[in-house]
Amino acid sequence: MARARREEVPRPEARLSDGSVARVVPSGFTSGYELEVAGTPQSHVDLDDPTHLHFEYVTRMGAVIDRLRMPGQPLTAVHLGAGALTIPRYVEHTRPGSRQQVIELEPALVELVRAELPLPRGAAIRVRIGDAREGLGRLPAALHGKVDLLVSDVYAGAQTPAHLTTVEFYRAAAELLAPDGVLLVNVADGSGLAFARRQVATVRAVLGEVILLAEVQTLKGRRFGNLVIAASQAPLPMEWLPRLMAAGPHPAKVAHGEELDDFVRGATPATDADATPSPKPAASVFER
Repeated sequence: MARARREEVPRPEARLSDGSVARVVPSGFTSGYELEVAGTPQSHVDLDDPTHLHFEYVTRMGAVIDRLRMPGQPLTAVHLGAGALTIPRYVEHTRPGSRQQVIELEPALVELVRAELPLPRGAAIRVRIGDAREGLGRLPAALHGKVDLLVSDVYAGAQTPAHLTTVEFYRAAAELLAPDGVLLVNVADGSGLAFARRQVATVRAVLGEVILLAEVQTLKGRRFGNLVIAASQAPLPMEWLPRLMAAGPHPAKVAHGEELDDFVRGATPATDADATPSPKPAASVFER
């Protein structure tokens, strides 16, 4: 007798404006769910434990966020790029009462995430639809100079659009920051780190206090991966460093001071006239 063919259960999905498909799928590696766009993992969410930050670079962002203000103190936050709203959920859980704004280009993605991975009841997280850079100019005037945390983690497919990598863009973002507010930027790059070096130079042209967090082999340019830029107008406390280096499942590095000077040497800040998208990773990068 022929063996019955096992039917795959269809997963929730949405078609985005560029024709790519977003899906919410159970994680094959840990608890919770992953948001995939065009087959590229974009976000991980554990509805039972919002502090479970599975992706390594998100864990490093979480470690920086934990150092802001007093533990548990509410924050005013702006997030560019929604994904599955992993970081807004983390902030809401660890700092109840925080006021958060999210800007996301794709309404279909937002609807998918809200339906399949609902936000906590009562969370003060407002999602605005539109381009991240244009959306900065439409935020309430009362936010200017008041934002404690601004996260830039925007991808079209597997690449950050060029117009979200420039001095002009970071100047607009910096206008929102409180005097000691912190900007976090997710940068993906590979061999040689030419894009990452230029991004650090670009952010430093706007905000004078910058550190760079990454897994050791990524920071050496030996493998494609994610690097996190943390920047502020105010000095970033060096007592943060041990906790930041301990964050994540692999050995970490926090570059600052002279080491960061060496990292960006020869790199010129990106402008609207000459910016490029982040490099596109090979498909094998996502084979975990």
